[in-house]
Amino acid sequence: MYKGPAQGFKLERENEYGTPAQNAAVAEIVEAVRREGDAALLRYTAAFDKTTLTPEELRVPQEEIQAAYEKVDAQFVEALRQAAANIRSFHEKQKRSTWVDVQPDGTMLGMVLRPLRRVGLYVPGGKAAYPSSVLMNVIPAKVAGVPEIVMVTPPATGGRQGIDPYILVAAAEAGVTEMYRVGGAQAVAALAYGTDSIPAVDKICGPGNIYVALAKRAVFGAVDIDSIAGPSEIVVLADDSADPGYIAADMLSQAEHDEMASAVLVTPSAKLADAVAAELERQLATLPRREIASKSMEQHGAIIVTQDMSEGVDVVNKLAPEHLEIMTEDPLELLGRIETAGAIFLGPYSAEAVGDYFAGPNHILPTNGTARFSSPLNVDDFLKKSSLIRYSKEALRRDAAGIALLARHEGLEGHARAVEIRLEGRDGK
Repeated sequence: MYKGPAQGFKLERENEYGTPAQNAAVAEIVEAVRREGDAALLRYTAAFDKTTLTPEELRVPQEEIQAAYEKVDAQFVEALRQAAANIRSFHEKQKRSTWVDVQPDGTMLGMVLRPLRRVGLYVPGGKAAYPSSVLMNVIPAKVAGVPEIVMVTPPATGGRQGIDPYILVAAAEAGVTEMYRVGGAQAVAALAYGTDSIPAVDKICGPGNIYVALAKRAVFGAVDIDSIAGPSEIVVLADDSADPGYIAADMLSQAEHDEMASAVLVTPSAKLADAVAAELERQLATLPRREIASKSMEQHGAIIVTQDMSEGVDVVNKLAPEHLEIMTEDPLELLGRIETAGAIFLGPYSAEAVGDYFAGPNHILPTNGTARFSSPLNVDDFLKKSSLIRYSKEALRRDAAGIALLARHEGLEGHARAVEIRLEGRDGK
């Protein structure tokens, strides 16, 4: 772990685009599914998941979804529903409507907003199965009005077809309309190009391993994707008023995700820096995922001691973190100076985990410094927009000379004539 002044800290971002072998494998899988459809899909499922399925068994039946409710804890369902309500309420406030501006001369300009017709959600299986991410992906799409939301997730290995019941319940509660037991790059290809069993979608969302990420990148253009997510990251900006135990706990909450995750403290207080370092060691000793968290902190963790809080803000803006916690005496005083962060948590009781699970804002956030130019997953991600233009004859007569001048400057005589022909004594309808 780096510990020292801001000048000595070197920011190293790792954009994982896979090895040549991984890229070649994904390209082969994607092309095979595009050409062969279900046959390739089932072949790769048998090879990678050790599960033999028929085309009819790909789709998860309603009975299996209902049976999942009997396998999950009732308190989990209650908490899931409250989280879903909070997420839905937050995203409802993001909704926008079609608008039209009609001018006195009859000109009509506007923007027509329509939801995407069909969206695919990739949900990892095994230890990386996160019901909370199902809610975060699906609910904004539902709020946007997407009528068809398709979930794909790997079947259990070893010949069993079961899917984590907690994932099935989360999908049902969020409003997924179709669920399929298929994973990996082959599932992404099926969503992008369609097969006899799985019709193609317009957009693919959701996290996955390197093969899933590479497949999403490969099919982008045939469909839209949410992003290519990098490892999780947190930056805590704090002063002497902060509790070092809280800070260490929040840093470890991110470090336990992945050995590639990044947890950074930025503070002008050397005293706080030392206290947090001691707390990290103390809390790591009893953390169940301490091996992962230890490697994350060792390789990508940092405690940066700045000259003052102003330099601390500059460091934060340069890092553009996925998650930013401000634990200072007056967090609101600094909020206006924060220019780049995916999600901002203010004060000692706004733990990053609150946003991960329950508060309502989306936890699917820009990583790898992309908060400089991108935003959390939101309702707009599931809308398409069409410009609306209606000119009257009077408006065209008024603007024709300017339009023709611009067109001819660019060497497009046909564009200029397409305007002028409408003003040559014709009826203009």
